[in-house]
Amino acid sequence: MIYNVKGILTYAEPTFAVVECGGVGFKCFISMTTLRSLPSAGKEVNLYTYLAIREDAMDLYGFYDASELETFKLLITVSGVGPKAAMAILSALPPDRLSIAVSSGDVRSIQQANGVGKKTAERVVLELKDKMAGIGGAAASVVEGIQSVAASSNASEAVEVLVSLGFERSDAATVVGAMDKSLSVDDMIREGLKKLSSQMK
Repeated sequence: MIYNVKGILTYAEPTFAVVECGGVGFKCFISMTTLRSLPSAGKEVNLYTYLAIREDAMDLYGFYDASELETFKLLITVSGVGPKAAMAILSALPPDRLSIAVSSGDVRSIQQANGVGKKTAERVVLELKDKMAGIGGAAASVVEGIQSVAASSNASEAVEVLVSLGFERSDAATVVGAMDKSLSVDDMIREGLKKLSSQMK
């Protein structure tokens, strides 16, 4: 198994990058998340990799950091999610944002991935809810806040109102999860509207 490839980045486009190692160019399929992190062509890069073997092909998938690789491995364990669908999801949602979406049951955000329908997005949430906590490191405290929302009826009600107003569930749950749980529903909604609206500017 190829754990990583480290060499000179010779080419990159939205779906793949080529890394030259010892005179051999390795074509690695990548997500938009990894693409945004790549250096310019001609510079050294290290990609963590996953080799997918099928009857008719061997495809190498590359990831700029280890957390994205681990998230990819989790995604392909979901029924109906193959490597291409996993890359589409990671292109739409980096690991930390995906972890928040899964924890908050935000199916709509996952559906933004190219070719991912509602049923597939629902399976991702259902099958990974207990597996993704802590993925992305910085998302851990946010996930804890979201979990505390579920334990507070006021917070849950405030999230539902914010979602009905058009905000993404993961964004609403993140904002409300950071609030003092002793606040009234109305106060949570007002504070949530203020914070979510400022994020959209």
